[in-house]
Amino acid sequence: MSEWKEYRLGDITALVTKGTTPTTMGANFVNSGINFIKSESVSYDGRIDKSKFVYIDNETHEKLKRSQLIEDDILFSMAGIFLGKNAIVTKDLLPANTNQALAIIRLKKEKAFPKYIHYFLRQPSIVDFVNNMSGQSAQPNINFEEIKSIDVLLPPLPKQRAIASILSSLDDKIDLLHRQNATLEKMAETLFRQWFVEEAKEEWEEIELGEVIETTSGGTPSRANMQFYENGTIHWVKSKELNGTFIFDSEEKITVEAMRLSSAKLLPKNSILIAMYGATVGEYAIISKPMTCNQAVCVLKPNDNYPYSYLFLLVKSYKGELVNMAVGSAQQNISQQIIKKIPVLNCVEKIGQFHSTISPYFEKIKTNQSQIRTLTQLRDTLLPKLMSGEIKVF
Repeated sequence: MSEWKEYRLGDITALVTKGTTPTTMGANFVNSGINFIKSESVSYDGRIDKSKFVYIDNETHEKLKRSQLIEDDILFSMAGIFLGKNAIVTKDLLPANTNQALAIIRLKKEKAFPKYIHYFLRQPSIVDFVNNMSGQSAQPNINFEEIKSIDVLLPPLPKQRAIASILSSLDDKIDLLHRQNATLEKMAETLFRQWFVEEAKEEWEEIELGEVIETTSGGTPSRANMQFYENGTIHWVKSKELNGTFIFDSEEKITVEAMRLSSAKLLPKNSILIAMYGATVGEYAIISKPMTCNQAVCVLKPNDNYPYSYLFLLVKSYKGELVNMAVGSAQQNISQQIIKKIPVLNCVEKIGQFHSTISPYFEKIKTNQSQIRTLTQLRDTLLPKLMSGEIKVF
């Protein structure tokens, strides 16, 4: 550890800056062009979601010279409710630009290996530290000097590269599994559209979902009795946890007694969950084992005639319409009655054939998601130990 040295982040950076929103200078976003990366494209696990990019033209990009990105820049969220997210800019994203919600951290590479700093900043202790900097303001933000003040522990460059390589190998495996799942889900969606839209038979009657599927919602046990939560064994899913795929775990668990004394109820494996209130309206997921949920979630219970694969893809295809039907000024919401009115096809035999064809895709997605969870836990366990020198790389 004698060769490890502590620096302020500002000591090892060549530049810390940020961009601006094009509309403030009279420019508009365009349908295609230069990638413009906003904070919502960056996640706490270091990934950049290209599907959330917007675009600017070359003229606007040239005007925004200060925030033109280069390979190995670190994007660090410095404004908004999710501070401290960071991701590294790769060559395939360029040319690209960004706005004032993301700081651009450009390192002195003779001192710091960018991927090492990227991982160092992903530690929960650093994210918590950054979020505590912002205080309790309505619009949380931090400034350049606060970013530069972050303490960084650096080993020699060869060790930085070795540590980053270990963590990158895990992230690469996680990314591969995510991409496999995206491909499998896209194949499933294509078959769903082909079977039930493009090749739909005229004799197939359209009926309401509520006529053929049992729906319910959950409940919240009294917070006055924290024993309902402290020794819980039943996963209790909240609407903000709906992730568009299989759920294996939840932030909180409740006891059997808590469930009995509330409107929460044990839900069968492969139930489909749909968020009904707030910012998550229309989000959905499928539970991998029996769980329960709170009252902000509508539950579709699959059956032999309408299995989970058909219901999952149906809900996914109607997500946009559900969001558009949300009402309420203070808090957007939809009701179980709206969800029950989703149209389904009365073609049980065809749906059964579809499920037989498609269920192996879902089982593979589930297996991959389980592996992602295991690899993520391993990476998150190793991260602080490698960054502190507790685990030696050589």
